[in-house]
Amino acid sequence: MTPETLLQEAEALRDQLVSSRRTLHQNAETGFALDRTLSFVKRELTAMGYQPADCGRAGVVALAGGKKPGKVFLLRADMDALPIQEESGVDFACQTGSMHACGHDMHTTMLLGAARLLKEHEDEIPGTVKLMFQPSEETFEGSNDMIQAGLLENPKVDAALMIHVMAAMPFQPGTVIVSAPGVSAPAADYFEIKVQGKGCHGSMPNTGIDPLSAAAHILLSLQEIHARELAMGERAVLTIGTLHAGTAANAIPDTAVMGGSLRTFDEETRSFIKQRLTEITQGVAGTFRAEASVTFGSGCPTLVNDKDLSLCCEGYVKELLGKQRAFSVAELNAMSGGGTGSKTAGSEDFAYVSQKVPSVMLALASGQPEKGYGYPQHHPMVTFDEDALPVGCAVYAYTALRWLEEHQA
Repeated sequence: MTPETLLQEAEALRDQLVSSRRTLHQNAETGFALDRTLSFVKRELTAMGYQPADCGRAGVVALAGGKKPGKVFLLRADMDALPIQEESGVDFACQTGSMHACGHDMHTTMLLGAARLLKEHEDEIPGTVKLMFQPSEETFEGSNDMIQAGLLENPKVDAALMIHVMAAMPFQPGTVIVSAPGVSAPAADYFEIKVQGKGCHGSMPNTGIDPLSAAAHILLSLQEIHARELAMGERAVLTIGTLHAGTAANAIPDTAVMGGSLRTFDEETRSFIKQRLTEITQGVAGTFRAEASVTFGSGCPTLVNDKDLSLCCEGYVKELLGKQRAFSVAELNAMSGGGTGSKTAGSEDFAYVSQKVPSVMLALASGQPEKGYGYPQHHPMVTFDEDALPVGCAVYAYTALRWLEEHQA
């Protein structure tokens, strides 16, 4: 199959892709509670001739190819939305209080389109393409849940790829940026700090233990980790985003609870900060006669791009789209004077897959600011350019086919 043929076939799916994307968008669901989304995905795959299989709490897997011996290439799309009230103004806006503000409806649609292309050329696939439709990416739980349920086995996955649409990018929709080898997205950890004091009347603070005062000192003290305990090249962001305590202005409460997040690009730095976060929290609390505990919740490791796979995919997307619509991060940095950077501050739970098998993340431009697509991901007014949909499904299919072709056992 030539690149030109595949692009033409993908373009022929445009109306169907737009319709599917809008159906998914209007029925946005969050986390693992994806009843309508799962029903739609399974129905579409079954109509194409696939036998979709449940994987984990709310994931779906389907296999294309397998008629010829070869390796297994995994393509991933996430399906969940965010608990955001949509304000985009589009005719197909979701009215349920959830919103596909990160473009996962685009990802799911593009992988369904790729599934259709692969099914039409199934006899040509030199191996197997495993299609991964994932829940709960936004909470960093879905990918690992599917891995624990056997995602990477039966058949065993040899390499994996994901695409993420990018809003408000100054590139023609469908332009692809291939991540550089190494870490491209940081590890993420969410945590809760509970400070236990002793409540009392506000006029008699000596009879109690003020958890709010302790919490305030903990918050400030945690900033010293970055300022005084990390080397200059160690990148990290520690954020306290919530602080809740008390209900009355003239009373000292029993407890104060803070919620925060940590982003790191290095696993050793990640472990060190988590350790110091706990030590500082408990030490400062003790100074003020309070007690404190730190609980780490959902999170994900760093996303690591395999060097060989990254270089291969750079070549494949340039074959498919030409050098004017496909770039490596190094090329993009050279064009912009080095200002774009090779890493994103947003975490991505495809990282769990990247820790197990050679993996790569591609970015797909999906809206130019000068054409009205000026809002960023996770904003209630963000919109995505649907012109990127045919290109995205072609990129999914072509990269899988070319990698399998070049890596036959």
